[in-house]
Formats: sequence, structure tokens, C-alpha cells
Amino acid sequence: MKIINFGSLNIDHVYKVEQFVRPGETIPSITYQQHCGGKGLNQSIALARAGANVYHYGKIGTEGNHLPEKLQESGVNIQFVSTVAGPTGHAIIQVSDTGENAIIIEGGANQSMDSSDISAIFAHLSEGDWLLLQNEINGIGAILKAAEDHPCKVAFNPAPLTGDIVSLALDRVDLMIVNETEGSGLTDRTEADHIITELVESYPYIQIVLTLGAQGAVYADRTKRLKQAGFAVEPVDTTAAGDTFVGYFIAALSQGASEEDALAHACRAASICVTRAGAADSIPHRSEVAALLPSARA
Repeated sequence: MKIINFGSLNIDHVYKVEQFVRPGETIPSITYQQHCGGKGLNQSIALARAGANVYHYGKIGTEGNHLPEKLQESGVNIQFVSTVAGPTGHAIIQVSDTGENAIIIEGGANQSMDSSDISAIFAHLSEGDWLLLQNEINGIGAILKAAEDHPCKVAFNPAPLTGDIVSLALDRVDLMIVNETEGSGLTDRTEADHIITELVESYPYIQIVLTLGAQGAVYADRTKRLKQAGFAVEPVDTTAAGDTFVGYFIAALSQGASEEDALAHACRAASICVTRAGAADSIPHRSEVAALLPSARA
């Protein structure tokens, strides 16, 4: 079984600030760092470090060659990564003293997917394989439409949330993972219990996971609801926490774990991630999660 992540590859420009810049304001940066990033890259690395058999399908500009190198170093198969004309996708990230982040994304090469890419990706997917999608590449609607004719499982992390998400063929999705902001945008609800209830009612054939930051996460489907509490840590940078959760949760499911165990592993991995600076570099390895999880769940 394999997982193909059809996702973004970004160069992250990270600025440490006392507080996020306000309209009309100019502020100094305390520190500046450049990292490999993009929700696609981060989730592929999280999958690989969680022990999954993962392939990344994505595009970069000529200045982004270090991105597939980073993937390969982490154990991701990069045979489907290609270079195109134009800039590599990039992000401008502010990280505050409290570890929170504010992000602006420029799509670059991530927005150059076409029908040939969609055909190519499904040619390599078989029954039992997973296709993972986020919302940082173009053509999500066409990809989900094409998935109707293929037996693979589809996981969707609709981030960043845009207004057209609700019009997509989401019934083809098998697993959808959202945070509270995205869940609220899909349901017009603000309370976590109300968000998860409405998501299950709206998409009864989709497994739903709602991440709650430091409070943990909730899994729900038509027959059950599971809650995993968060693990108390001192946050340094939350940039890749959600991506770490996504990668570890899907990896656990692909390896035959129960939804309950997948929640525990994903929350534990995300809690380790937020104690470190950076995006991809902050994602823990499977051995680190396994070492901490037994005592944390006792």
C-alpha cells in the first residue's frame, strides 16, 4: 500500500516578531530564517517519518531544488516531482512570542497542475492506496471528479479554506481533516461539538477529524465519536503542527491502526512539533513519538 500526496512545495520565509503586524504598521523582525515548507511537503515528511510508504507529486521552480532533496532525505519518493518555468511557491510567516503564526502564501509552481498531471497520478494509484490532497494546489475540483472513477482512498485537508470548497464533489472524499477555523467555515458554527455534528450530518459517508490545537482532536463518523486530549507542552512555533497531525493520522490508518490509536499518535506527534522552531525540520520521527506516547497515555 502506498500514499501519493498530490501537494504543494514551498520555500518558507519565517520572521520572529513580538506580535503580528497590524494594518498600517511597520515592525522589526527579531530573527529571520528560511525553511522548506508547504502543506504538501510538510505532510509528506510527516507521513514518511511516521513510517508510511509515501510518494510526493508536485512542482517547483528552478530555485526550489532543495525542496525535493529535503523530501528524499526524509524517506519520501520524489519520482513525481518536476521543475517548471516560473517561481517556486513560497510563504511569508510571522511567528509571535507566544508561538502562534500568521501566514501569506504565494502559489507559484503549485498552481501549474493540469489534466496531464491528474491522469498521471491516477495511473499510479491502485485499490487500497491513498491519495492525499490539500488546498494549496490548483485543480482540486477536477482531481476529486477524476477520483470518482478510481478505487483509491481519498484524504482531504481543505487548507487554506476557500469559498469554493463546499461546491466540490466532497462525497468522493473518504477522510477529511479540518481545524476549528476550517470547520467553522464549512458549517457556520463556532462550537467544536456543533462543528463536528454538522460535518457528520452534511457528509455522512466521510470520516471526519476536527483538530483542536492544544485541546487535542475529535474523530467522528456515522457510528461513533472519539476524543483525544492534547498533551501539555510549552509551544515555540505552531507552524507545522497541523501538517504533522495529518501525516501521522493517515500513516497510522494506512498501517492498520484504529481511529483511537491514530488520534493518539497524531496528537502526540503534533505536541512534539510545536516545541521546535521551523516547519519541516520540527516534525518528529516515529521513534520519538513511540518513546513518549506510552507514558503520556498512562
